[in-house]
Amino acid sequence: MIKILNTFLLISLVFSIGYVYFEPEIIAAADDTKKIDVTLSVTSEITLTSPGNIAMSRAITMTTRTATGGDGVSWLVKTNNQAGYKLELKGDRANIMYDGGTTEYFTDYTEATAGVPETWSVASGDYEFGFSVFGTDTPTATWGTDSDCVEAAHVPSSTLKYQGFKSVTAIQVATRAAKTPFAGITTTMCVAAEQGTAVYAPSGSYTANVTGTATTL
Repeated sequence: MIKILNTFLLISLVFSIGYVYFEPEIIAAADDTKKIDVTLSVTSEITLTSPGNIAMSRAITMTTRTATGGDGVSWLVKTNNQAGYKLELKGDRANIMYDGGTTEYFTDYTEATAGVPETWSVASGDYEFGFSVFGTDTPTATWGTDSDCVEAAHVPSSTLKYQGFKSVTAIQVATRAAKTPFAGITTTMCVAAEQGTAVYAPSGSYTANVTGTATTL
């Protein structure tokens, strides 16, 4: 009986050793791999900081012809939109520099080619109001090359290009095809008024209302 038991144990030991030797893939550790996605949404946003109001640099009188908005005002746009933004300006009416008490107005600046900004020039028999812009995202081919609103005190820049608001149609003044830097992008709006050498602008209290709109592309 003992002999039979010993023989059985010996056979079992040999079988076990053989199993481990010839079937390692069954004994080895197994693994499996899975991949997951982690999603995050960043919303597209834009902000526009509205500048303060403008008081023209001086009154126009029978002996003074021009007035400006001084250093102008700055519209600050910030956006994280990858496709960028556009900035538009528009007036609330045609002949935007308007006296509501008398209904008199300065004519919107008249360009030689309508809607194409040009260097400042007012005919002797006219009195007009217009605007220009400059900034990082403002095309100099359209709006001129100056980085200042005035040539001298009360005198519009001679290298900026001006146009009139004409109507409530928005006029694009700046754009970029990417997000802005963290600090944003500033576009400066300059304004000017002039009465010609052969005419008097009617006395009155005039106001022009301008709206800026920043839109993601």
